[in-house]
Amino acid sequence: MRRSDRLFQIIQILRRSTRPLTASRLSEELEVSVRTVYRDVADLMAQHVPIRGEAGTGYVLDRRYDMPALMLTADELEAAVLGAQWVAQRSDPVLARAAQDLIAKIAASVPERLRPFIAEPTIRTMGPLTNTVDTLDVTRLRVSIREGRKLHIRYRDEQGQVSERTVWPLLLGYAEAVRLCAAWCELRSEFRHFRTDRIVAVDYLDERHGERRAALMARWKRYMKTARGVDLKE
Repeated sequence: MRRSDRLFQIIQILRRSTRPLTASRLSEELEVSVRTVYRDVADLMAQHVPIRGEAGTGYVLDRRYDMPALMLTADELEAAVLGAQWVAQRSDPVLARAAQDLIAKIAASVPERLRPFIAEPTIRTMGPLTNTVDTLDVTRLRVSIREGRKLHIRYRDEQGQVSERTVWPLLLGYAEAVRLCAAWCELRSEFRHFRTDRIVAVDYLDERHGERRAALMARWKRYMKTARGVDLKE
């Protein structure tokens, strides 16, 4: 890896991390010596890149620091295109169009030499084996999640039993064949995960649940770790 590419990669690694990263962690990912990381970070700081920290304690990048968004490598471009293809094939029509528009905007914005990695990527997603049919408006569900509004749903479980409940939708998860809505369930006073194709009716309520989404997410992550043994990193 060229030194200029490595300096850029250090910034990218720090940018995506929510915690201080030690030189040892950086050296593992970059596959260089710890001494090289120390020297590179010192050079970046000398160039007024707002990195805080020191050897032994870890480094963090000031969140206000910005770089041109489309200074992308070939691997990053293919990762973006692959993700957008997956969304376009498996999400609701509004999000699918947004994914297609995203690919077009990236293609129009990157230098000419990088466009083949978008037009002719070396990887691509295959279509889903089954098509999930939802009875609810997934686009409207995403709006309810953003605005912190409750839903009243009728839900059919895997045994065919139908129940009614009011939930606080938190997250829409995309699996290979189904979509899952993670939500706080007022009926059970617990987090539950509802398959969207099993929601037989839904009322989109104007009432807000009143909890900040970040706090609700933190509670859900603790639930997942305690009840399911899944440690969801930041």
